[in-house]
Amino acid sequence: MNNITKLLFLLLIVSNTAFATLIATVDSKTVELGETVTYSLSISGEKVKKPNIQRLCNSDVLSTSSQTSMQIINGNTSKSYTLSYKFLPQKSCKIERVEVEVDGKIEASSEIEIEVKPVSAAKDLDFTLALSSEKKELFVGEAFDITLTFKQKNDVGAVDSEFTPPELKGLWVKNESEPKRYQEDKYTITKVVYRVAPQRAGELKITKAQMRVASRNSRENSWGAWIPTVKWKTYFSNELDLNVKPLPSGVDLVGNFTIKATVEKKEIKANEALNVIVEVQGEGNLEDIKSFKQNIDTVAVFDEKIVINGAKLTQKIAFVAERDFVVPAFTLNYFDPKTKEIKTISTKEIPIKVENSKATQELVVKKSSIDESVEVKTRSNDEYDKLNYIFIFILGLIIGILTMFFKEKIKFKKNKKSDFTDNQKTFLMKLLPFKDDLEAKEMIEKLEAKIYSNQEINLDKKVLKNIKNKYKIE
Repeated sequence: MNNITKLLFLLLIVSNTAFATLIATVDSKTVELGETVTYSLSISGEKVKKPNIQRLCNSDVLSTSSQTSMQIINGNTSKSYTLSYKFLPQKSCKIERVEVEVDGKIEASSEIEIEVKPVSAAKDLDFTLALSSEKKELFVGEAFDITLTFKQKNDVGAVDSEFTPPELKGLWVKNESEPKRYQEDKYTITKVVYRVAPQRAGELKITKAQMRVASRNSRENSWGAWIPTVKWKTYFSNELDLNVKPLPSGVDLVGNFTIKATVEKKEIKANEALNVIVEVQGEGNLEDIKSFKQNIDTVAVFDEKIVINGAKLTQKIAFVAERDFVVPAFTLNYFDPKTKEIKTISTKEIPIKVENSKATQELVVKKSSIDESVEVKTRSNDEYDKLNYIFIFILGLIIGILTMFFKEKIKFKKNKKSDFTDNQKTFLMKLLPFKDDLEAKEMIEKLEAKIYSNQEINLDKKVLKNIKNKYKIE
């Protein structure tokens, strides 16, 4: 009796399956990590609204295909569709029910469990992929290497391959080496090194890299013959976990550096540009170093863009002055992760001699001599007698009339003679002490661009005259 009951139950299941409108199947319910699974939906009906399936088991669908068939039985026509979705599960999971609209009705498939087993622990796998790092704990901005190693057995042929690099979120990739390939025992090994630096503190995870490999295979067809095929399999690397610590307050650089400053010569002519080369070498986040340009009174300073080549940073800075000056020390503060200390390095000051330099008290001396002359003349006038006073009065009157007559011509010649545009570098140097004033600062920038950058800039003569009068520049 029990056997009859079981038989009836089996026939009932077969009958229900035969007349089911929507059936879900997979080509394998148990796979090894890296193997793909094909999920198929068999749908019977005239009007089918195909579902839009993008992900299965929390994995993206790699490819889709569809097939349509038609049957005519006793004059009745029926249609059936087979929709296939290939995906790559990375852990055991469950494919949820899928709803499909068939002939105006909503049909639902059954759930399917997928078991993903780890890759065999055998030492002679055909392909392996691994990530390794020299550091697991480090500081923000500290550079380090991540090495990706791919091993392929020599006697295994790969028809094709597709590589997916690891996600380096929270890391700045400073450099990626060219693949280095060499032989070791019975394997061909390929290595790629990523030079990276963390951008933020906290726990960072480097995800698995993937190598999808197509290798030659064979299968038996319906006639019992073996035919060559290509089988794809994906190989995963391990993940890396990083613990990134923040830098001490007030420090942006981390690593180990040296600094030096060199000059072409220590004696220059007035208004001649002196080039100073600042070099920083070492391992660390050189890209975070700011310009070394400094402001110096009575000296025009111009900086070029910083250039980084490997572990060396270079910046050229030009100094232009009319009198002797000192190239200041250039300082760099950084955190040394080995000693866990904040270190300060700096260059030495460089005194520069300027030939034909102008004395700083030139105008004061001139004023003093004029005052002394006036005093002498005043004392001399006290000794004049009345006749001399009358003579001087008449002579002064004549000179006054002549002065009023020729006032405009004399003024024009004087202005023309003192036109500072004939010596713009000199005027620029005299204007530098007033660079805190907005109007003077704007004019300084225009003069610097015109003189030292050879930019075509038209200077407004009225503005130049106003600035000259405002700051009493001769």
